[in-house]
Amino acid sequence: MHAMFLPGVERAAPKGAYGAPIEAMRQAGLPVPQIMHLFAFKPDRTDHLSLFTQGVMRGPSPLSPGLRELIAAFTSRQNHCLF
Repeated sequence: MHAMFLPGVERAAPKGAYGAPIEAMRQAGLPVPQIMHLFAFKPDRTDHLSLFTQGVMRGPSPLSPGLRELIAAFTSRQNHCLF
């Protein structure tokens, strides 16, 4: 995985709900998704966004979580954003 544009965010000690998963991924030698670094950098400002995203993508819906992921990936591609 490429380095972030904000290396201070990536190198900061992770906090909040994402802290333990990030540390576990690092210990296992796995790449850490960059969005996790952002959520762990200042959790007091991103916890609401994480809860909202999980609700939209995994909460009750007539659409399956997989279909919602496919729609998100398609939308990102249409916007020339690698997903």
